[in-house]
Amino acid sequence: MSKYWSSQPLHTLIIEILRKKQSPTTDEELHKALIEIDESISQGDVSEALMKLEVDGLIHVFSLTKNKNRVELARV
Repeated sequence: MSKYWSSQPLHTLIIEILRKKQSPTTDEELHKALIEIDESISQGDVSEALMKLEVDGLIHVFSLTKNKNRVELARV
């Protein structure tokens, strides 16, 4: 568990990871990448941030299976 607060908001970290990757990813892979940055980030936190980013039009989330989603940056 991290003793310190992250210097960047979760939604900013998600966008940075997707830009670095330059290809769609799953929400599970995204969560694993975020845990490397901060161990205290839960799957619920990721889901909430993904919903906000999708409503803002910055990403698209597609359902692959019941518990797995594809996440990609929106083309702007």
